[in-house]
Amino acid sequence: MTIRLYNQDSALLSFTATVTGCNEKKGQFVVTLDRTAFFPEGGGQGADHGTLGGAQVIDCHEAGGEVEHTVDRPLAVGSMVEGHVDAVRRLDMMQQHSGEHIFSGLVCSLFGYDNVGFHIGSEAVTMDFNGPLTQADIDRVEAMANEIVWQNVPVQTLLPSREELESMQYRSKKALEGEVRIVNIPGADTCACCGTHVKQTGSIGQIKVLGWQKYKSGVRVSILCGRRALAEENALLEQVRGASSALSCRQHEVAQAVQHLMAERDRLRFKAEQLGLQIFEMMAAHETGAVRMVVCDALPAGAVRKAAGKLCQGARLGLVLVPREEGYSFALSSETEDVRPVTRALCAAFGGKGGGPKDMTQGVLAGGTAEEIRGVLNTL
Repeated sequence: MTIRLYNQDSALLSFTATVTGCNEKKGQFVVTLDRTAFFPEGGGQGADHGTLGGAQVIDCHEAGGEVEHTVDRPLAVGSMVEGHVDAVRRLDMMQQHSGEHIFSGLVCSLFGYDNVGFHIGSEAVTMDFNGPLTQADIDRVEAMANEIVWQNVPVQTLLPSREELESMQYRSKKALEGEVRIVNIPGADTCACCGTHVKQTGSIGQIKVLGWQKYKSGVRVSILCGRRALAEENALLEQVRGASSALSCRQHEVAQAVQHLMAERDRLRFKAEQLGLQIFEMMAAHETGAVRMVVCDALPAGAVRKAAGKLCQGARLGLVLVPREEGYSFALSSETEDVRPVTRALCAAFGGKGGGPKDMTQGVLAGGTAEEIRGVLNTL
């Protein structure tokens, strides 16, 4: 059984140990030690990385009471080695995990919901709760969670006796046997946990909710803590700076400026659509035969069907073509006959696809000039 030094002191990053096993596996090596400060992946928290006897520690897992270290080179069984845990990754994991405890504990105490799923991902921490929360609820929990952080309360690790445990109120995702490790954050949470945590909540820095969504019968909340939260906020602020410069407005006026810009876009789009329809109608006025065709790049996409319907009035066929980077989008309509055979013939002649009811089809033609398409259309 590996002695787990991280349970005794989460700030311990360097240690010595004896190699008790080393086996090759898929080009890497799985090493066991008599004791370790490397935390193995588990309980939603990722494994520690670092070095062991000069070898890179790529991953750690628990197996049969042992902590298995995946390293990039073999280590001699029986040798004494030095281990060094990656301090940046360890602090990141502790910040995320301790922040999750605070947030989940507050949700449990305020609303009575359990955290039924938790994962420290590479981009965010996700928590799944088995009950509904509103945006106002989540804002309230976030504010309270950060108050706990700023109060810098101690994060306590307890190993209660079975009798003490039976009288203790604590969160746990499953029934536990044997020795149970309890992490207690006064005012926020008491929870069974095997992970590493900061010693004081102030080391978390801050807890920021990225977003939330409905998930099964409850909600999934995504948060960032500590360095991750600061990096995300800096990235967002840089985006705001860029937007405010492009829009020639103050940073706190970006949303208002974007809304104004979108309103102007919608006004111009409507005006362009009206002009496009007018251009189409002028072009259509020159089509008087039984088979009519208009090529119009000014026609808005949403008006192509309507335009084809107008074009075929008083005619046998009405074909509207809208140029694309390659080929055309089309709408083919008729008041008197089934246009589907004509559609198949055009697609066969010029490559493309299309379909629809017998009086109106839509699709794309991959090639052909307007003159070539008109020539084929007149033969059908």
